[in-house]
Amino acid sequence: MIIYGKQVCLYAMERHPETIRTVYVAKKGILPQKLFHQFHDKIKFLEEKWAQSMSKGGNHQGILLEIDDFEPTPLSTMKQGDFLVMLDGLTDVGNIGAIVRSAYALGADGVIATGVKQLNFSAIARSSSGALLDMPFTIEPNILDSCNELGQVGFRLYGAAMDGTPVQEMTFAPKRVLVMGSEGKGLSKKAMDKLDERVSIEMKHDFDSLNVSAAAAILIHRMAYAVE
Repeated sequence: MIIYGKQVCLYAMERHPETIRTVYVAKKGILPQKLFHQFHDKIKFLEEKWAQSMSKGGNHQGILLEIDDFEPTPLSTMKQGDFLVMLDGLTDVGNIGAIVRSAYALGADGVIATGVKQLNFSAIARSSSGALLDMPFTIEPNILDSCNELGQVGFRLYGAAMDGTPVQEMTFAPKRVLVMGSEGKGLSKKAMDKLDERVSIEMKHDFDSLNVSAAAAILIHRMAYAVE
């Protein structure tokens, strides 16, 4: 797959050099000297118009990579972890990438996207600043099946909801799942019916809610540490 943008490309080159097939450079001096020498045999120089074409008009910042296709992590492998984040019907790759970035930085063991059949992994890698390349991530179209599977191996499901218990008042089971709904619809009825508990973020001012990725970061941080 093709990824572009300075931050995510440099991250991939430094952390996952074995996955890189071709380095496309459209801006002189974009690569640190060390990486330029390391990948010298894989570098191809591009005119701006070709870089724009490859990035489909996105902000490539002068560098694009062709890397191995992203391989999702099977749910069976994720079940061996302790703390998972489940996305219920989220489709916005910007929000998904931001959640993946927070989940990786704050210590979750995996992210499960449910209610969708496919996602643009290239865009998620970019919006996660490369964290997707290190974060176990999978797509499970049926949220009921996923919840049942996780419940059978001892996970408790905590759903983000406005009417939930304030997160600062809670402690969480050792094996736990944070379920985040979409910004527009919130948690689906299917997800709500499977929850063990609902959790909320208490607001200091009268305001509807936080962006889903900001809310996820706050809840992930709390759930990473406030464990029974």
